[in-house]
Amino acid sequence: MAKTPGVGDHAPDFELDGTDGRFRLADHRGRRVVLLFYPGDDTPVCTKQFCSYRDNAAELDGLDAVIVGISAQGIDSHEEFIAKHGLNVPLLADPGGEVARAYSAYSPRLGMTKRAVVVIDEAGIVRHRHDHLLGLDFQTVEQLRSALQSTSATAAG
Repeated sequence: MAKTPGVGDHAPDFELDGTDGRFRLADHRGRRVVLLFYPGDDTPVCTKQFCSYRDNAAELDGLDAVIVGISAQGIDSHEEFIAKHGLNVPLLADPGGEVARAYSAYSPRLGMTKRAVVVIDEAGIVRHRHDHLLGLDFQTVEQLRSALQSTSATAAG
């Protein structure tokens, strides 16, 4: 079954509380947005993922995109995760999993958010998505850069 929204579809708008305050997707029109869905704070692969972004902060900042992580934990958990590891990506709380469900990044069988990357262009259109089968790996900063570069090419073409 195809994941929705797919490439070329409008990204569903949402509003969630985050570690940098309230985040509404529509407020970021005119900028590219990268949604990093992930299973949980302080879990081994998620910690490795977000620490890799911290360790490559200059490259991440150079991507010229709004980048946020989204999982089901609350703000307190997200803030502890950020403080414990010195993370640099704002995290959004999706406690009921509604946003993860809207983006086909939720596993009802497991009852949790799955690892997925969704890149949204300046007009609010999904230009790239990568769904991790087992969630045991993640997209590196270089892979995010490639996805954003292909997004620019897709939008221009």
